[in-house]
Amino acid sequence: MSTLPDRPNAALLVIDVQNGVMKSAHDRDGVVGNIVALVARARAAGVPVVWVQHESEQLVKGQDPWRFAPELDPRPDEPLIAKRYGDAFEDTALDAVLAERGVGRLIVAGAQTDACIRSTLHGGFTRGYDVTLAADAHTTEDLSQWGAPLPGQVIAHTNLYWTYQRAPGRTAAVAKAGEVAFGQG
Repeated sequence: MSTLPDRPNAALLVIDVQNGVMKSAHDRDGVVGNIVALVARARAAGVPVVWVQHESEQLVKGQDPWRFAPELDPRPDEPLIAKRYGDAFEDTALDAVLAERGVGRLIVAGAQTDACIRSTLHGGFTRGYDVTLAADAHTTEDLSQWGAPLPGQVIAHTNLYWTYQRAPGRTAAVAKAGEVAFGQG
């Protein structure tokens, strides 16, 4: 159980599934399809969907690379968190938005696995949230020319190590998008 008192609810965080980020993402179409299905399941379960959108020199607000992938359909009543750092909690209103909704458990999907996904997983966990990573709903680009492992290996390693993440009073989990449990605890 989360270490956050009186916050029994879950929320789905969809992180940086933007045109510029997803342009050369590993298994882009498969991952986006899994995210679309995950969003539909969350909405059907009455679980808040929180959209996270990165802004930078490469992702300039209002320009096409900054926009969400066209398959996604953020609704006007769903929170949108603009961020400038890898961790979606850092210098944003994310924690306040989640607190308003009584959220103590996060389901995380999006991009990039080795940057904003990892940062937000750890950011939520250290802030007291239970955090589930959607195993087949996150991706990254190929950075192997700079010494990184291939994208499939980065994704597999993140799924593996998050499975074994532990801390007092919190849980970390990994589940395929179709198997994510949206209920309490």
